[in-house]
Amino acid sequence: MTQEAKATFRIWRGGPQGAFAEYATPVSEGMVVLDAVLDIQARQANDLAVRWNCKAGRCGSCSAEINGMPKLMCMTRLSDLPLDKPVQVEPMRTFPPVKDLVTDVSWNYAAKRRVKPFKPRPPDAPDGTWRMDQRDVDRAMEFRTCIECFLCQDTCHVLRDHAKFDGFIGPRVLIHSAALEMHPLDVEDRREDLRRHQGLGYCNITKCCTRVCPEGIKITDNAIIPLKERVADDAYDPLRLAARWIGQRFKEDTKRE
Repeated sequence: MTQEAKATFRIWRGGPQGAFAEYATPVSEGMVVLDAVLDIQARQANDLAVRWNCKAGRCGSCSAEINGMPKLMCMTRLSDLPLDKPVQVEPMRTFPPVKDLVTDVSWNYAAKRRVKPFKPRPPDAPDGTWRMDQRDVDRAMEFRTCIECFLCQDTCHVLRDHAKFDGFIGPRVLIHSAALEMHPLDVEDRREDLRRHQGLGYCNITKCCTRVCPEGIKITDNAIIPLKERVADDAYDPLRLAARWIGQRFKEDTKRE
């Protein structure tokens, strides 16, 4: 890429009934897509709506679809894209468009509020604190690196193609659930909610969410599959079902006496 090079960007303008507009802008070594979009906003389209904050891949604000792939604009280098044809930049398709590259992602926060919050067990040390095995702490630490860019939600075909917003909380919120379920101090039971009300069974583990995660979180292998195993063991394991049935019969017999 030479210092005087130019590239063309096809950027979505407007709301649901908008259209792509093309802009040619100078590009140079080291630039990312967000640099080009902000340059176009400053020089050619002052009313271009784009959400961004840190420009360092930490805030998750500048999520978009670049050449059809969900990515962070600030982490997508122009040197990794074919600049001999227009670079297409559009808003995340899964969420309602607001204007240009901005979408309404508020549903994700509402879905997160549906998950039962952290409920710690009583302190187990004389000084009123807890004792934990470091291996248990490390297991859930991966999920804490999520920056809530919602690219995993955007690429999830259950949310995108089947509109399961009411019954499926999506991979981002499943990560949140896994972080709580695997926390060594948490005693809340979320398995029935995951099975009946939060749509865990809709996920067919295609791993598309894992592939687009900018933090490299193994969403499918380390969060969703373990949650599925926990829910299946609780709901369908014959020994647990038998123990539950015996316990229920014992309670009924005790009440009769």
